[in-house]
Amino acid sequence: MRPTLVRLHRWFGLVIAGFLVMAGLTGSLLAWNHELEAWLAPELFVAPPAGPGPALDPLELRARVQAAYPGTFVARAPLQVEPGRTLVFRLYALPPPGGGKAPGLAADQVFVNPWTGRLQGERLWGDIGQGLKNLMPFVLRLHDSLALDLVGRYLMGAAALLWTLDCFAGAWLTLPPRASRGGGPSWLSRWRPAWAVRWRAGAHKLSFDLHRAGGLWPWAMLFVLAWSSVAFNLREVYEPVMRTLFVHQLDERPQPLARPLLRPPVDWAAARAIGRARLAETAAGRGFAVLGEYMLIYDPRIGRYSYYARSSLDVSERWGITRIDVDARTGEMTGRWLPTAGAAGDTVRTWLMTLHMAAVGGRPMQVFVSVLGLVIAMLAVTGVLIWLKKRRAAAARRRLARPSQTPCPAR
Repeated sequence: MRPTLVRLHRWFGLVIAGFLVMAGLTGSLLAWNHELEAWLAPELFVAPPAGPGPALDPLELRARVQAAYPGTFVARAPLQVEPGRTLVFRLYALPPPGGGKAPGLAADQVFVNPWTGRLQGERLWGDIGQGLKNLMPFVLRLHDSLALDLVGRYLMGAAALLWTLDCFAGAWLTLPPRASRGGGPSWLSRWRPAWAVRWRAGAHKLSFDLHRAGGLWPWAMLFVLAWSSVAFNLREVYEPVMRTLFVHQLDERPQPLARPLLRPPVDWAAARAIGRARLAETAAGRGFAVLGEYMLIYDPRIGRYSYYARSSLDVSERWGITRIDVDARTGEMTGRWLPTAGAAGDTVRTWLMTLHMAAVGGRPMQVFVSVLGLVIAMLAVTGVLIWLKKRRAAAARRRLARPSQTPCPAR
């Protein structure tokens, strides 16, 4: 088995090396996305309170943005107000009245001061041509899809799947071979060198040790990052595997309506009130606490509101994904989704996503994930260096093994 794993590890590593360097370096920055966005574009993200009073109603702010951008639809209303931060509203283009394709937008994000209601700015998310205010969204596009949208997403998903498999192949190859009969050092003592780095043993041995030990020490988190990347980019693989292994909550998407319902009978304020009430009932029945509101989303294609809140079942320290679904035509609750304690498969997914985005554990976790991104890039580079060294050595051996082609001197 070992020779087969060596070949698989070598070729998997060579195929995904460039992807891992990109993912590692961009991921190292994205661990600080929240902070870097505010630092790079304070005119968009920083909004000091106007006074000691409370912030304005986010649904009122949504209505103002909707009125300011005719021809668009504001489908999301952020409900969580952070001190010193703007609220971000997302715009979606509407098709023309006569039908046809929706036009492109010059901006799809609008930033509003929640205390004054002032529109502080806008941007087209991910368009690096707009300057520094879009640097971090562009970094995220590189991280997710190499900035190639759907094609790039599948490429990164395939690389993540190979990386996941390679995690196991690489770990197996660090294990010591079976000892010969007759005693000798214990298995653990023979495995111990795999965890060490010979800092002064030469460039090749240093590269080898960094590659081997650098993959062993953070192995569990490397696997989390690899498999969660499959979940983000290659759901066609992740979902069947996880649904075979774990139970999941029922979370079906309704059938699309014949025509989008842009002005439903149940308005935004009513949907929020229904979401609050139904979530409070669910929390009382299931024994968890509601900590605060997070977001209200309306999808006119299916006529459904999704009310999100932060609860004691959430893992993330930045957002809430405890959800109540409300029918926009009748006001009935049509579903709910709990991030943990609902079903084992959903609990695992919640933890995978939260760890991937360094959204739990505060600053220490952000530092750890940021450093780990650099480690991932280092593992890819050292793997290529080791392969090049072995390839050159093999070529040199082949040259020495050839018969001499030097002509005999004339007599």
